[in-house]
Amino acid sequence: MKKGKVLVGMSGGVDSTVTSVLLQKEGYEVEGVYMKLHDKPGYHEENWKKVQKVADYLGVKVHFYDLSEAFNANVYEYFVESYKQGLTPNPCVMCNRTIKFGKMIDFADSIGADFIATGHYIQCDGSFIYAADDPNKDQSYFLSEVKKEVLPRLIFPLGTWVKEDVKAYAAEIEPLKEFSTQKESSEICFVENTYDEVLAKHINIDVPGETVDTEGNVVGTHKGYMHYTIGKRRGFFVNGAHDPHFVVEIKPEDNQIVVGTREKLEENAFEVKEINLFEALTEFDCEVKVRYRTSAVPCHVKIEGEKATVRLKEPVFGLAKGQVAAFYDGKRLLGGGVIC
Repeated sequence: MKKGKVLVGMSGGVDSTVTSVLLQKEGYEVEGVYMKLHDKPGYHEENWKKVQKVADYLGVKVHFYDLSEAFNANVYEYFVESYKQGLTPNPCVMCNRTIKFGKMIDFADSIGADFIATGHYIQCDGSFIYAADDPNKDQSYFLSEVKKEVLPRLIFPLGTWVKEDVKAYAAEIEPLKEFSTQKESSEICFVENTYDEVLAKHINIDVPGETVDTEGNVVGTHKGYMHYTIGKRRGFFVNGAHDPHFVVEIKPEDNQIVVGTREKLEENAFEVKEINLFEALTEFDCEVKVRYRTSAVPCHVKIEGEKATVRLKEPVFGLAKGQVAAFYDGKRLLGGGVIC
């Protein structure tokens, strides 16, 4: 019995490929979409061939959907402008909110699909998102800003899988076995090597400036504030420093970076804006992740107006404005906000 029509975001990678196969086996009517998000030369032609190979194997229809204009406006420009402002953005979170689980939902509506699915390592029960069983691949953090209304339509078949098993599964399908050994894509799709290479296409990022201590004293020089993020400890000069120094603040208006020893990176409280929650909460205890590759720490959150105060029950280091704070109740994702 058919379970309904599902639109699968096909990228040409092993995760979305196995997702498509699993959903068809489960009885869903599968249709695919390849989303062109940027203009990296040769990138889409190669991936589109892979996607067509999967669609041919499954005998399903696949669409080529050019979203580069929307991606540029909602994700790429946000990335560049954030760094200009001395912030540390998270383009993948913004892409998931506006493109993959925004524009893709609109496209699903246009073809009469009941659900959408991707190869993300996440679990979803229609009301909440949960961390994947494989902690090394869990991507729930990146969906903390997704709109609550779309959750009932999301399917993530790989939420209970580990990556090695996904590759092994693909390797057993003769026409698709090449997908099990291909190179993994980078986390930020439009960054080839480093983020400052992207910025340098639009702005002169090599404008030397002053390095100051937390009291405002000039203690050295740096090569341009956009080369730095909070917590970075190399690439600037500090006169007579014996202990390692880290970037603790960025002042774009003065082209200054503020540096200090590691204890200066310690934070016990912060604020978030652009709050997105999957249930109506105003004051609650939970755990919070302040970056993707960090452990969640216990905290108390109090929302007042458009912002929330997050008081940590153990300190974190290297808190960066512009990054996303994701709130959890165990494995259950409660939502998130942007650190400000």
